[in-house]
Amino acid sequence: QLQLVESGGGLVQPGGSLRLSCAASGFVLDYYAVGWFRQAPGKEREGVSCISSSDGSTYYADSVKGRFTISRDKAKNTVYLQINSLKPEDTAVYYCAAFGGWGCGLRPSGYDYWGQGTQVTVSS
Repeated sequence: QLQLVESGGGLVQPGGSLRLSCAASGFVLDYYAVGWFRQAPGKEREGVSCISSSDGSTYYADSVKGRFTISRDKAKNTVYLQINSLKPEDTAVYYCAAFGGWGCGLRPSGYDYWGQGTQVTVSS
C-alpha cells in the first residue's frame, strides 16, 4: 500500500523554524515528484514547493522563496521541507503529495498520492 506520512508540524513563534518530513512507504519516493502544499482555514489548497524526480529541480511559490527549502533523503525514503522565518500567514495544514512523472508543479490536481497533513501554527 502506497502511503505518505507527514510529521514535524507544531506551534512556533514568528521568526522560528520547523522541518517537516514526508515519509513514504510501499514505494520508492526518489522515483516520484514530490510537492508540498498547504491549506489555511477558508482558503484553497496552495502549492508551496516541489522537487522533481528526474533531475532534482526544485520550485517555490513566490510567497515562500528564500524561506522554504525542499530536499530529499534517498536512504530514508523521505522528503523534507525546511521552513525558516515563519510568519503568522504561514499557519496552515501542510500536505505532501507525489506523482510518478517528469518535472513537478505547484498545482494540486497533478498529484496522485497524498498524506494526511501536519498542522503548522505560527503565533506569539
